Amino acid sequence: PRVRRALRVRHARPLRHALRRSRHRHGRDHERARRALEEGRARPLAEILEAVRGRLDGEVIGVEFDREDGRYVYEFKVVGSDGRLREVHIDALSAEILKVEDD
Repeated sequence: PRVRRALRVRHARPLRHALRRSRHRHGRDHERARRALEEGRARPLAEILEAVRGRLDGEVIGVEFDREDGRYVYEFKVVGSDGRLREVHIDALSAEILKVEDD
């Protein structure tokens, strides 16, 4: 019992820290996306998803919003029909698929 409790406590701290970082990143992504939409430098996520859904081989399970090489990019985590996890980078304005990486 004592060993189990020590293991739970030891693993709980890094998990809590990771969750805090994740929530903080989500807040930054949301604010960055809102500003880009207002400035006309990105399209809403729903529009981008509609535009690329037929070109994605799988199901989107996560999304991040970032800036790469001077443009805004949606980064989709996609579980492919083959079961592999991929990260698909999509231009947030044109819906062009920029790159696909195995994750």
